[in-house]
Amino acid sequence: MRQRALELGLTFGSFSRGACNAITDVPGVQVGHATLICDTPCTIRTGVTAIIPAPDNLFSHPVRAGAFVVNGFGKTAGLVQVQELGRIETPIVLTNTLSVGTAMEAVVRYKISRNPGLRSVNPVIGECNDGLLNDIRKLSVEVRDVLHALKTAKSGHIETGTVGAGTGMVCFGYKGGIGTASRIIPVDGKKFTLGVLVLSNYGSMDQLTVCGRKFPVSKPSGKDHQDGSIMVIMGTDLPLSSRQLTRVAKRAAFGVARTGGTCSHGSGEIAIAFSTANRMPKEKSATVFDVQILNENHPVISQIFEASIDCVEEAVIDSMLTATTLKGIHQNTIYELPVENFIDVLSEI
Repeated sequence: MRQRALELGLTFGSFSRGACNAITDVPGVQVGHATLICDTPCTIRTGVTAIIPAPDNLFSHPVRAGAFVVNGFGKTAGLVQVQELGRIETPIVLTNTLSVGTAMEAVVRYKISRNPGLRSVNPVIGECNDGLLNDIRKLSVEVRDVLHALKTAKSGHIETGTVGAGTGMVCFGYKGGIGTASRIIPVDGKKFTLGVLVLSNYGSMDQLTVCGRKFPVSKPSGKDHQDGSIMVIMGTDLPLSSRQLTRVAKRAAFGVARTGGTCSHGSGEIAIAFSTANRMPKEKSATVFDVQILNENHPVISQIFEASIDCVEEAVIDSMLTATTLKGIHQNTIYELPVENFIDVLSEI
C-alpha cells in the first residue's frame, strides 16, 4: 500500500487538514471512480472520476461556482456558462481528452432521469490526455462507465493515484493521477473546510519540486510529459460569491507552480471552484434572495487563498505518492515515484 504525504510526515503550510484530508471533507461532497484497465482487444488504461458537490438535486438547487483558465490548452465543457452565471447544476466529471463528449452525454442522461421536463442542462466536464499509456483513439469510455462513477460516488475516504480518470496519467515523468487534500479554516469561531481534487498529468522530471527542493532526477523510462495538463477541482462550505470563488480558483496556479509546473504551451491548467453555501433554487417566484457573503476586508480571505495553494500543492504530490507503476500501449511503462528517494528529500527539508 502506497503512503500519502501525511503518512510520510510531510506538511504543506500551517493549516490543519480535514478528517480524511480529501475534498470529501466538505460536507455533502462525494467522489466516485470508474477504472478501465484491459489488454484485449486493445490496451486500455483510462477511466472516469465524478465529483458530486451536493447529494440532493443540483439542477433545481445549483451550487455557487467560479472557474479560471491558467493555460487554455484543454477541451473542457460547460465552463462558459459557469463563468457567466456563477453556478454549477450537475456533477463535475473528469476523463480523458477524447471522451469529453461521452461524459457530456452521460451527465445529460443522468440529469434527465432525475428531472422530468428538463430541456436544457450544462454538464461540466474536465479532461487530461492519457494517450501515453492508453489507446485513446479507441474511445473506450462509455456512458455506463460515467454512470458507474456517479452511482458509486461516496463521502469519506476516497481512492487516489492510479484510479478513475487518473488511471493513465503521467506527472513529472512519474505515474500521476488523482490526488486530494483539505484544510480547516476557522472563521468567527466556526470551522469551515476547503478541499481540492486534482487530475495530474503535466511536467518533466527535472522540474519536480517538493516543498521548495528539487527532486532528484531519475529516468527509468525516459517518458517526460511536459506538455500535459492538470484539472483542479476546489470545493468549500465557506459562504463565497461566484466572483470570490473565481479568485480562489486563480490560486491553483500558485500550487501548481510550487510543484515545478510551468504551464507550457501544450499544457492545460484549469481550475473550478464551488461552494455549498448560499444555494439558491431556480424558482421564478422570488425576486430577491438573502445570502451571506464573506467580507473581503477581513484578513481571512488571504488565509483562504493560502490554504487553497497548500491544498493544490499537496494534492499533486499525493497523486504521485499513491500512484503505482503501469505498463500501457506500445509497451510504455511509467514508474511510480520512488519513495526511497522521496524520504531522502524529506530528511533534507
